[in-house]
Amino acid sequence: MGNRASAGKVYLVGTGLGGLDTLTLRAWEILQRAEVAIADDLVGPQVLAALPDHCELIRAGKRGGRPSTKQAEIDRLAVSRARAGLRVVRLKSGDPGMFGRLVEEVRALRAAGCACEIVPGISAAISGSLMAGIPLTEKTLSRSVTVATAHDLDALPWGALAQLDTVVFLMGTRGLAQLCDRLVAAGKDPATAIALVRHAGRPEQQVWTGELASFARQMASLAAPLSPAVIVVGETVRLRDDIHMTGKTPLAGKTVVVTRANAQSGALVRQLQDLGAVVADMPTLEIVPPSDLGPLDEAIAQLSAFGWLVLASGNGVRAFFERLQATELDSRALHSVKVAVVGRKTAEVLQEYGIRPDFIPPEFVADALAETLPLSGGDRILFPRVESGGRATLIRDLAARGAQVAEVAAYQSRCPDRIDPAVLALLQHQQVDVLTFASSKTVLHFHQLLTNEEFDFNLLDRAKIAAIGPKTAETCDDLLGRTDICASEYTLNGLVEAVVQFYR
Repeated sequence: MGNRASAGKVYLVGTGLGGLDTLTLRAWEILQRAEVAIADDLVGPQVLAALPDHCELIRAGKRGGRPSTKQAEIDRLAVSRARAGLRVVRLKSGDPGMFGRLVEEVRALRAAGCACEIVPGISAAISGSLMAGIPLTEKTLSRSVTVATAHDLDALPWGALAQLDTVVFLMGTRGLAQLCDRLVAAGKDPATAIALVRHAGRPEQQVWTGELASFARQMASLAAPLSPAVIVVGETVRLRDDIHMTGKTPLAGKTVVVTRANAQSGALVRQLQDLGAVVADMPTLEIVPPSDLGPLDEAIAQLSAFGWLVLASGNGVRAFFERLQATELDSRALHSVKVAVVGRKTAEVLQEYGIRPDFIPPEFVADALAETLPLSGGDRILFPRVESGGRATLIRDLAARGAQVAEVAAYQSRCPDRIDPAVLALLQHQQVDVLTFASSKTVLHFHQLLTNEEFDFNLLDRAKIAAIGPKTAETCDDLLGRTDICASEYTLNGLVEAVVQFYR
């Protein structure tokens, strides 16, 4: 136990603006090896999702005006876990050295004899404004930037702040009116530009701009909460129209909700982000093993008896090959079996396992596979599928052509227990431009999750509903009342292209 205890260490990690796109590589590496994570309230869900399954997660929220974990308790938790020999990651939003309790925590750890390391992060104070298209400096408008906490307005040198080019305030939403008044009273031009960026860099980001003398009255009319926010005072705010992304990329300024499973959404999210969209993940599928692996294992043991292996989805590919490897076999076990896939994306997943399909139908739908698969009389076909069934037309049509189809459950696709509260808030406040659905099941589970929340579906009127193909569109029509965008090529690339074309 002595050696184990000596390995204990605490990493004080800045997690950026909440998403993985503003997480440093060093922070990512440390997250992957965390055994305990003590997370501040504003650490984003994507960051927490990146923690290992075995990691103990301790939430240590510290938000103004709300019940918060005492600093002494946070220090005690970090010290106790480190002394137990565990790798502890103290997760802080933004940068740990910017208006946090970094010094106190380092002192507490060192006093307890615990090793620690500081991992800098991207602070909203520096980058939050640029996420909204506002630069903090410009060669003629602003030659200096000052960052201040507005937690205690009486402690700030207002006369000095009023003379500076650009001032960024954090923790200033509750005292916004006083903040504006004090700057004007100290000599700041009442017409000075000001911006408030709420949830900077996150899918729910909102931006308001105005002039110093009237801004507080303008914001007082809003019913929505303003915290957490970055407040920028300075003439560079007026440059937002010059550098903001609107019009420069096809989906700039659009908020898109992706409803795929967490493990599947990465490529789609990146593609949408590259086109300028702000993307929110709302997983509507959880992929888990079937309730009984026996039939799949039995089929794998008899692979040589089949002429074809038919794979209708990336989930089916991964589930089949994971089980193949679990039974101590590999792709060589398929040497006598031909492999058919429904479409190009399924083929790409298959190639991750070193196999190129023997057959892809001309149209990327199951119906086309059933009609065009080259068969000779009495072919035996192995079809690993989702446990709940599906693809009934595929099975029927293949059987009608004389094939013997062995269906086996390879995975379950179930509905998650709940929605990410941040995404639910986006939907409730009608801040979503596009909802994307890549299968009928994602529509079913989306509807189920919102029904469980007693959601008013009329709030979706502003959002455009995008389906990957006609089958998914039918389900959208049935459950959501409409489909606004339908891909003509039934792939994720086709779905993205359809969304882009809609907005051109």
